[in-house]
Amino acid sequence: MAKELMLKYGCNPNQKPSKIFMKDSSELPIEVLNGKPGYINFLDAFNSWQLVRELKKATGMPSAASFKHVSPAGAAIGVPLSDTLKKIYFVDDLELSPLATAYARARGADRMSSYGDFIALSEVCDVPTAKLIAREVSDGIIAPGYEDEALEILKGKRKGTYNIIKIDENYTPAPIEHKDVFGITFEQGRNELSIDESLLENVVTENKNIPAEAKRDLLISLITLKYTQSNSVCYVKDGQAIGVGAGQQSRVHCTRLAGNKADVWYLRQHPKTLGLKFKADIRRPDRDNTIDVYVSDDYMDVLADGVWENFFDEKPEPLTKEEKKEWLATMSGVSLGSDAFFPFGDNIERAKKSGVEYIAQPGGSIRDDNVIETCNKYSMAMAFTGIRLFHH
Repeated sequence: MAKELMLKYGCNPNQKPSKIFMKDSSELPIEVLNGKPGYINFLDAFNSWQLVRELKKATGMPSAASFKHVSPAGAAIGVPLSDTLKKIYFVDDLELSPLATAYARARGADRMSSYGDFIALSEVCDVPTAKLIAREVSDGIIAPGYEDEALEILKGKRKGTYNIIKIDENYTPAPIEHKDVFGITFEQGRNELSIDESLLENVVTENKNIPAEAKRDLLISLITLKYTQSNSVCYVKDGQAIGVGAGQQSRVHCTRLAGNKADVWYLRQHPKTLGLKFKADIRRPDRDNTIDVYVSDDYMDVLADGVWENFFDEKPEPLTKEEKKEWLATMSGVSLGSDAFFPFGDNIERAKKSGVEYIAQPGGSIRDDNVIETCNKYSMAMAFTGIRLFHH
């Protein structure tokens, strides 16, 4: 392993010189097995690796994350997929290992945002996972190791330039971290807070019942938020993030953004969406984008007469507002985490529309009573964790 790696440039091409190195002059805990990862690639890699490592620790299951611009587009554990999810994730033709399942879930949460992602895996990359990754547009991957055949499959991506990083899974960073901004150095203790079920003991609503699977999903939401640019909110169902709202200045805008993504995820499972007849030669990204348009309110404007023929063998029947509303009303069992307290009950009102039944948030707002009252109106169970998870 090297002591430093020179990079082509920093965040932007004009930001030179650029490199990564250890301040104590020790060897880097990573090895680049293929490609030439850049500055943002490494930011994604190191943040996403921490996330999947903590998911594995908290759940005991293989974990994966799909990162874009230093926030997760998706994160998940290897809970088996239903036939419907296999179809909407476009993996129904593959044999999936638990690790491949975790990545299929992470990638499938928000396929538009995952386009060109950086991937993190909690386990040694196996062949089924490599085969899945090989057919998706992605910038690179970080994992603790790679099976020989899996490594060869991944090396074939992007005409042999795919970024492949191996990280020492036993590496432990220093307890104090530093960051330079405008020539000024900031210092803080690393956020080593352990996220486990003890954080969910203070249930403040009338409904005190949080089932085991909901607790697992709440932990997934909180761990995901720990590595998401703040403000942030995360919706989780069945072991995977289904909507992440990152980097918003208003809490309710986080809740709306993440909720809208969760709604799209669920609308992709509508029978009409599943029945879309795409042309055989449609590229995967074009298909993903078209599905997003189909379930949106802009469908009739974007896929007007003459335009739909570019994508479909036959003109799709529109998914009406009434049908979407009726379908979304069946969404249930969703868990929601927030990296800081909810200041108003409007966040709960929006969460309810996306099937949220369980919530974990720090608490501590002067309007906690209003937030609790809104939860009680819908028989939601909400735990105050007492911890904030800002990440910048």
